[in-house]
Amino acid sequence: MKIAVLDGYTLNPGDLSWDGLRDLGDAAIYDRTPADKIIERAGGREIVITNKTPITRESIDRLPNLRYIGVLATGYNVVDCEYAKAKNIPVTNIPAYGTASVAQFVFALLLELCHRAGGHSRSVFKGEWAESADFCYWKSPQIELFGKTMGIVGLGKIGLQTARAAAAFGMKIIACARSRGPVPEDLDFEWKTRDEVFALADAVSLHCPLFPETQGIVNLQTLSKMKRTAFLINTARGGLVVEKDLARALNAGMIAGAGLDVLSVEPPSPDNPLLTAKNCVITPHIAWATREARARLMDIAVGNVRAFLAGRTVNAVNL
Repeated sequence: MKIAVLDGYTLNPGDLSWDGLRDLGDAAIYDRTPADKIIERAGGREIVITNKTPITRESIDRLPNLRYIGVLATGYNVVDCEYAKAKNIPVTNIPAYGTASVAQFVFALLLELCHRAGGHSRSVFKGEWAESADFCYWKSPQIELFGKTMGIVGLGKIGLQTARAAAAFGMKIIACARSRGPVPEDLDFEWKTRDEVFALADAVSLHCPLFPETQGIVNLQTLSKMKRTAFLINTARGGLVVEKDLARALNAGMIAGAGLDVLSVEPPSPDNPLLTAKNCVITPHIAWATREARARLMDIAVGNVRAFLAGRTVNAVNL
């Protein structure tokens, strides 16, 4: 069985092994694949694995040997899944590999907004503490999370893990979701409408998928409901946020700050308004990228292919 990995670098920049996949067939691993090389590299391969390299209807039509598409992520909008289904080609994804890592990163962003630890450290190394007349100083307000309210939009596995982390900080939790499942009784928790979450929370963390109905749910109208002291955290999908509206809200002081690990276009254009917005922390889509989470992702990806070869497709998103 011939396998092609079109863009494996972000999953494995060298600290993991592709041996599990190589054990299953003749595997060609590419760090990155430009659009004009997709057919050349995937041609003649029955199994094609991608992370962010698009597999379009046109590509599928030009790959007559293609039998399986694996996506090295939870989101799978890089593949024309419906057309693949029409061609009897399963598309699989990687669910639930980064739950703990992403929830942890929510608080890396939130705590940075609360304390600006990085900026204070740089201040110390610039000599400002050594020159201070006092034993301490702070260059931004220091904010305690205890007793404040965490609002969660989308209470799936990552949202629930975030809720548990918030509870450990002594926060109250409110959430909205498309369907209201059971919530552990040990959490200080209430279901609310989406509008109520944005209006009542001191920090709002986004954990819903990007669908047409969730595209741009954070916009000027939504942001106008939030407290002026509130923070927005997005580790989900950049398209959930209307970026020009968020930049406007930050610059006008409508909310206190934002912590973003995702943007609508990645890498961003230099003129993205959030790159110059006030009180905005942006990281380069790394919430998923702990070695532990990537190792789980690799194991699941290999397991998906192994199951397909055994005749029992798992984690399919288009069947």
